[in-house]
Amino acid sequence: MPSFPAALAASLLGAAGLVLTACTSFPDIDALPASTIHTPPRLVPLDALLAEVDADAPAAPDPLADRAARLKARAALMRGPVHDPQTRALLDAAASGITP
Repeated sequence: MPSFPAALAASLLGAAGLVLTACTSFPDIDALPASTIHTPPRLVPLDALLAEVDADAPAAPDPLADRAARLKARAALMRGPVHDPQTRALLDAAASGITP
């Protein structure tokens, strides 16, 4: 809990901020001049845009297919036993409660 002088100082600072804010004037905003108003953009069917992009773009490798191939290669490395036979025997013995 703040002490009384700290609370008083915070209140005075807040009141001073409100007074300064209340004394500012609002900017005058007029309507936009007619020279800055343009015609709206022309709507084009999406198929036409996609056809233009497909025709202009060179054949690039598919990043999703590349990532999938890398992930499959990592998964292939992870297949198989995780521990060597000696460690596996120790873990199995510890899990069953028998000490070798």
